[in-house]
Amino acid sequence: MSIFSKKIIDPTPPYFGLDISELSVKVLQMANKGGSDFVYGFASERLSQGVIKEGNIMNTNGLIASIKRARVKAGISTKNVICSLPESKSFLRIVTIPQMTEDEVREAIKWEIEAVIPLSIDQVYYDWQILECSVTKDEKKMDVIIVAVARKYIDEYIELLREVGLTAYGFELESVAQAMSLLRDDERGVTSMIIDIGDKSTSFVITVDNVPVFTSSIPLSADSMTKSIEQTFGITYREAENIKMTYGIGSVLKNDHVFQAINSVVENFVTEAQKSINFYLSGLTYSDAIDRIIMCGGGAKTVGLAPYLSRRLGYNIELGNPWVNVRFKGVPPIDREASVQYATVIGLATKQV
Repeated sequence: MSIFSKKIIDPTPPYFGLDISELSVKVLQMANKGGSDFVYGFASERLSQGVIKEGNIMNTNGLIASIKRARVKAGISTKNVICSLPESKSFLRIVTIPQMTEDEVREAIKWEIEAVIPLSIDQVYYDWQILECSVTKDEKKMDVIIVAVARKYIDEYIELLREVGLTAYGFELESVAQAMSLLRDDERGVTSMIIDIGDKSTSFVITVDNVPVFTSSIPLSADSMTKSIEQTFGITYREAENIKMTYGIGSVLKNDHVFQAINSVVENFVTEAQKSINFYLSGLTYSDAIDRIIMCGGGAKTVGLAPYLSRRLGYNIELGNPWVNVRFKGVPPIDREASVQYATVIGLATKQV
């Protein structure tokens, strides 16, 4: 099970990334030729309402059909796949243990999992990584980050992929995949916050040296903004979505009708983001400050949202670039604005190049 951004030992079998969210399936495969990377194929397929609910598969046949269509649309032939895992289905913990070798850590972690995760070790798949950004001042101790996911959940996805005719080559947390695509490989000493505004939820991920050390999720999303417009104006969802795509959050200075309709949702984004920032800076202290905030996900493209959050939070907020670690000869096949929706699947796919 691949949790962290480790190089795959045997890179021979080609594979593609598969990102499954509540409203869509995204696939993308990359390859390298002559020292340059290129996208072999990519596609996005919309999911019907209710196929996935809170990370759980509710309509297996519907999901299988969508994955098959996306793979055909992308022209992907390999059957090996790395699939994303939502933060809501994982346990991320940081433990402090005595200094020891990696082999000793491997054994010690089993006992630590029993102590910090509410499932027995035989009920989870897990991985771990020694943190270079240790907060402990004791030179005789070390910090280790542990990620665990219920076996029942993973096994359900393995079986689903088998039914599609695919082989699960690995699983990766969304936060780790996003860090791999949005943060430069060679960058160190930087604390970043990634805000992923997705279909049905928003996640806040704080990384130190590109390793996620804090994650949280809230049930606010791009969909929340659309529904707020829909309810305020008494129009259809499709009409509300068109207004959001055209006008974004509306005019803050003029305090227009769109802004009035969407303001409470946007202010909730501000409140929840600030909670995550405060918790990290006062409770975890793996670094003294958050150096930057990066936005990704479909909601990140909402006109006016990034500047508004930047002003309210007091941080420079930038739209993420998921291609920062990719060596293209020409122009990326997905432009900068659209690519923020593909940050997770690009991260999954770039493990191979």
